[in-house]
Amino acid sequence: MTDQLSLRELAGHLGCEFRGDPETTVTGVSTLQQAGESDLSFLANPRYRKHLAQTRAGIVVLRTDDAEGYDGAALLCDDPYASYARAAALFDHARRFEPGIHPGAFVDPAARVADGCFVGAGTVVESGAEIGSGVHLGHGTIIGRNCSVGDNSFLGPRVTVTAGARLGQRVIVHPGAVIGADGFGLAFHEGGWIKVPQLGSVVIGDDCEIGANTTIDRGALEDTVLENDVRLDNQIQIAHNVRIGAHTAMAGCSAVAGSARIGKYCLIGGGAGILGHLEVADRVTVTAMSLVTRSITEAGEYSSGTPLQPNRDWRRNAVRLRQLDDMARRLRRLEKE
Repeated sequence: MTDQLSLRELAGHLGCEFRGDPETTVTGVSTLQQAGESDLSFLANPRYRKHLAQTRAGIVVLRTDDAEGYDGAALLCDDPYASYARAAALFDHARRFEPGIHPGAFVDPAARVADGCFVGAGTVVESGAEIGSGVHLGHGTIIGRNCSVGDNSFLGPRVTVTAGARLGQRVIVHPGAVIGADGFGLAFHEGGWIKVPQLGSVVIGDDCEIGANTTIDRGALEDTVLENDVRLDNQIQIAHNVRIGAHTAMAGCSAVAGSARIGKYCLIGGGAGILGHLEVADRVTVTAMSLVTRSITEAGEYSSGTPLQPNRDWRRNAVRLRQLDDMARRLRRLEKE
């Protein structure tokens, strides 16, 4: 994170070629339309190329082909959006903090907090917890007994980590997330429910991101596991004993039921659901609002649900939907005849 970077410095950080005055400097980022002379911007989507000629951005990240005819300072690369993301991180002031333990925090004498950490007001670090170097624990965050947080992780306000959960390095957890709550384990006996003790934990790999108010339940016996570089959006439910493969991303309000296994490099759309004990292969995309009711064994894109349509059409089709079973039976009879 910095206050000012030159074109030459940015090219070195990003491994890009550059055109223009190498001493051109920027102090922030913005869109092509809104950028000023001190801003870095980017062109990734061809539909915004019309704004390139009029932009006032000090530096623009773009493909070599798109730079033809552009006279301003430019960073040239194959993937402008990825390069922009890496550049923008250098100006991310929101993650800056001064190390120190707030007087209103409680750190148990039997916990270990490494050097360079920030522990906010009202934050509690319980006995046996281990906090790596350069970690940020936001105000009101709870790190339970025997939990661990890896180096350079950033936990926002009111995060709860419990049940011996272990977070890797450079993990980002947004406000209100709960990691290690009991899974939904119940046994029905003689007219009532018996709670099944949840005895596992949660293991989160390096470079993962957990969205606001997302919940990741501890395992019943085995651990719930997120492998490296898993990205979860806000308000997602991950049930007990789920395993999510590396580099998988899930959009908001999706949910995974207990003991499901999701492969690597999967994309799960917003509001999608995956039933328990199913397996999803590597490189599967599940589109928004879909429900996965069977295991998916091959890579590809999968959808379910009914697209939006005018209410009059929906009512008519809903009637026909209720008639499908009868129609199928009649069709089989006709075929036999």
